[in-house]
Amino acid sequence: MLQMNDKKLYNDWAAKTSDSVMKRRPEINTKWEYEDGVVLQGMELVFNKTGDKKYLEYMMKSMDLFVDENGNIPKYSSNEFNIDHINNGKVLLALYEHTEDERYKKAADLLRSQLTNHPRTSEGAFWHKEIYPYQIWLDGLYMGSVFYARYIKEFGEEAEFEDVMKQFTLSYKHTRDEETGLLHHAWDEKREQPWCDKETGLSKHYWARSIGWYVMAIVDVLDYIPESYEGRDVLLNMLEETVEAMMNYQDKETGVWYQIVNQQERKGNYLESSGSAMMLYAIAKGVRKNYLSQDWFEKAEHIYKGIIDEFILTTKDGLVNVNKICQVAGLGGKDKRDGSFAYYISEPIVTNDHKGVGPFILASAEMEMLYEERK
Repeated sequence: MLQMNDKKLYNDWAAKTSDSVMKRRPEINTKWEYEDGVVLQGMELVFNKTGDKKYLEYMMKSMDLFVDENGNIPKYSSNEFNIDHINNGKVLLALYEHTEDERYKKAADLLRSQLTNHPRTSEGAFWHKEIYPYQIWLDGLYMGSVFYARYIKEFGEEAEFEDVMKQFTLSYKHTRDEETGLLHHAWDEKREQPWCDKETGLSKHYWARSIGWYVMAIVDVLDYIPESYEGRDVLLNMLEETVEAMMNYQDKETGVWYQIVNQQERKGNYLESSGSAMMLYAIAKGVRKNYLSQDWFEKAEHIYKGIIDEFILTTKDGLVNVNKICQVAGLGGKDKRDGSFAYYISEPIVTNDHKGVGPFILASAEMEMLYEERK
């Protein structure tokens, strides 16, 4: 085990960061946004860990801004066929489990019905969005497939897990680089998008957060796939191969990752917090659940220390700031994002965006649980 100040590392960061969110945002949002679901999933872990109902109550209050008395979600439109809009469904399923309020189940049913009709590639992978046709983005595995698996476990049939598995096997097959083991951000089946290689259909770069979404999706889906299920080993292999590949590009001094994973020395590249926190979450949960060997614990502590040293500050009011978050990165669309290195480093670098705050809560909660189990 690393010799370090455990009090700095294991300092209730998950709860403190959740408390900071609640103080800053008494109402989480006016829009149905996937990143808020990531924060609320972190709070679910904090609630499960502490038993403090204020976290559950905030989850309820946040979803009740969107779910009406009949279980409808007026600010959500299924016919946009946007896989990002599915992510908050995990929070709805958690609330149904904790409260048995049928509104949350009905709202989750609406999201599940989108997946039934969602457009797919010729092999059966969900398009990222209808406005991004024939495209697999790594982000989408976290947004859609984890909810899908959790819903199947609660209300579906085991045979449906085959479709969840298909999402992972197809995305892995099409985005993985054999030489490095890294995953490209996206793939265009039609090879038509301006951002893709016209021979392979692949986007140009390995974006840390997109790979982070992918490995988080794997460790979360494994919660719901039965241990006896034949495809589990495939997911476990994907997890191990991907985190091992990412370790080859880790910044050795800090333990965290650059925005563009494999171009550390390139001018303008920077250490980025959301992708680093996602990697830590996947590794810590992987160790705790025995998806990864216990040898990974020391590596996880190194990453955690780096995240806290590089990205986390506490204000004089005691609020936690999560810094150096890439605000957004995508491909194509109305902004004609070209997927170049210049594009990925041009997006704003911000503080306390929920795409970074949520993964930090999740990663901290997992590290705290892992530490307690090992004491």
